[in-house]
Amino acid sequence: MIAPDQIAALFAEGSGITAVLPHGNGNVNDTYLVHPVVGRSFILQRLNSAVFHDPAAIMHNLRIISRHLAARCAVSQPTPWWRAVEPLATSSGAGFHADAQGGWWRALSYIDNAVAFDTVQSTAHGQEIGLALGLFQRQLADLDPALLYDTLPGFHITPRYLAEFEAIWAAAAPQTTPESRYCRASIDQAAPRIPVLESARAEGRIQERIIHGDPKVANILLDRTSGRAAALIDLDTVKPGLPHYDVGDCLRSACNPLGEEARDPAAVHFDLELCRAILAGYLAEAGSFLTPAEIALFPDAAWLVAVELGLRFFTDHLRGNVYFKTRQPEQNLHRALVQFHLAESIAKQEDALRRLVAGLSPGH
Repeated sequence: MIAPDQIAALFAEGSGITAVLPHGNGNVNDTYLVHPVVGRSFILQRLNSAVFHDPAAIMHNLRIISRHLAARCAVSQPTPWWRAVEPLATSSGAGFHADAQGGWWRALSYIDNAVAFDTVQSTAHGQEIGLALGLFQRQLADLDPALLYDTLPGFHITPRYLAEFEAIWAAAAPQTTPESRYCRASIDQAAPRIPVLESARAEGRIQERIIHGDPKVANILLDRTSGRAAALIDLDTVKPGLPHYDVGDCLRSACNPLGEEARDPAAVHFDLELCRAILAGYLAEAGSFLTPAEIALFPDAAWLVAVELGLRFFTDHLRGNVYFKTRQPEQNLHRALVQFHLAESIAKQEDALRRLVAGLSPGH
């Protein structure tokens, strides 16, 4: 692979480079923090071509989204700490760089004095996570989804992942370990309920909007000084979709105190008090454009996205780890176990979760 510092120089506005450092712990793209000799630090990313087959469409979406968010903030800055990620051009004015090996690189503004965590640190942190997601969706609520490309067709369409898994399972070598048997049993138990959101969409009970697509805890920055929500990052998956997939992904990520790489998957549980804090923050912003019928499906969304991610991790394990980055061969199997145990915890607390959501709904 071409050295990142060579690519970074193309975006450094004629300045030299002081340092190019690996940044974050994302599972898909290669990400670096670049410190130029002159000017502000910025983020450099090499897009994973095995995941994102149309980088030009991703950059198209990013430009539209960043312009829209900037315009909304110019009219009414929601908080003193809130900022939007902006794409940066090369010195020649290009929005991205394609290297000789077929790699696609892009640069983004760096949100300084901000920090992200892999797990929720407190209920106050949880409320800021919810507020950030709700604010992001609210600022994009009046942007026509038709203006954006669907950069990942089928992404967050859980029945599709189930069908894909079944095809891979049928072709894979027999899985005889207790861990694989638990994953298979979890999928079989969940299968009848997996169409819950897509059925609601087909029936017109919920509608498509613009979603982030991956609002896990690590993608929501907090201002270091105030502790308040500062930005949503990792916008490659922003696309038309159901807001429930955002809410579900946020809840399954944030309400698992042990995290996605929990050492003991059987110890994983869904924390209702963190859920309460997150939804209180979220609905303070998003309650203005969501209907009561949409909000009532949030418990289903939290359960479904945990199942979905378990499906995706287990499928990738069976394929040989071609989508998610791994450090050892069984890591995606372990990640799948975490998600299926989380889904089981959500299901056991479903009645309490529905009461919680009903109590937080606007007008209750």
